Amino acid sequence: MKLKMMYSFLNSDLAIIEKTLEETVMADSNVLRESSLHLLQAGGKRIRPIFVLLAGQFGDYNIDVIKKAAVALELIHMASLVHDDVIDDADLRRGQPTIKAKWDNKIAMYTGDYIFARSLEVMSDIKKTEAHKVLANTIVEVCIGELQQIKDKYRYEQNIRDYFRRIKRKTALLISASSLVGAIASDVEEKYQKKLYRYGYYVGMSYQIIDDVLDFVATEKELGKPAGGDLLQGNITLPVLYAMEQKEVREAVKTVHEDMDKKDLEKIIMLIKNSDAIDRSLKVSDLYLVKALKELEGLPNNRSKKALTNIAKYLGKRKY
Repeated sequence: MKLKMMYSFLNSDLAIIEKTLEETVMADSNVLRESSLHLLQAGGKRIRPIFVLLAGQFGDYNIDVIKKAAVALELIHMASLVHDDVIDDADLRRGQPTIKAKWDNKIAMYTGDYIFARSLEVMSDIKKTEAHKVLANTIVEVCIGELQQIKDKYRYEQNIRDYFRRIKRKTALLISASSLVGAIASDVEEKYQKKLYRYGYYVGMSYQIIDDVLDFVATEKELGKPAGGDLLQGNITLPVLYAMEQKEVREAVKTVHEDMDKKDLEKIIMLIKNSDAIDRSLKVSDLYLVKALKELEGLPNNRSKKALTNIAKYLGKRKY
């Protein structure tokens, strides 16, 4: 089953989200408007808005209210991507030129700031103090995670605990916040809010691990960016950490630098792929998915619960 089929009952609401996203990033400045729309129209899975809406289905669901939370979460994610591309000096995002590549770093940074500010403006319509606290704390943690990723670049002595802490902040918390904010906005019972939050966290951890595996096993066309890009930028992910347990791979990985020849990088990628690192990483991802599905067991049976179950299983097996 395709991902979109799993939540097809939300199609009309997701169309509203998409339209609201486009309206929200419109700016008086031509450059800000064009750069923001460039990123938005490049597409994306819209995972965070989907989780906001699905979580809201367990309470008093009102699209006119919950769409604000969904749009805010996606805009925060978009802003972080723009800033990421500047930090990583990335030229491609989802197969399209990044804002920093199409314009420059200054335009990219101001575009990211603008999108982030618009997210806060949209979120202000949600009159739930707890939702704002969750979002503020999440943004703080995301920033810490991004700074830690910069600090950890090419740091080969880091361990798996460092990696888990980093992806928790970088990816998992924003996904878990999406589930929780959606639940809060719809007055979902507190006991269910906690389950939805933990579900989002475990799915987010699995999601990032799969992302890091795909950086080695997917094609450039599937990724929308060069394969092995994370490694080239010095990001030491779970497959790399596992593969570096072999001395030969460890010594090879330590030669990686941003300007290295593509063929030399491909040789190192093959070393990692030929080790047991990919399989071990996938097993860890599966463990997180088992925990995610366990959290859903206590939720009321409805179409949203079924969708969350299917999405978790799909994300764990995705190929791009």
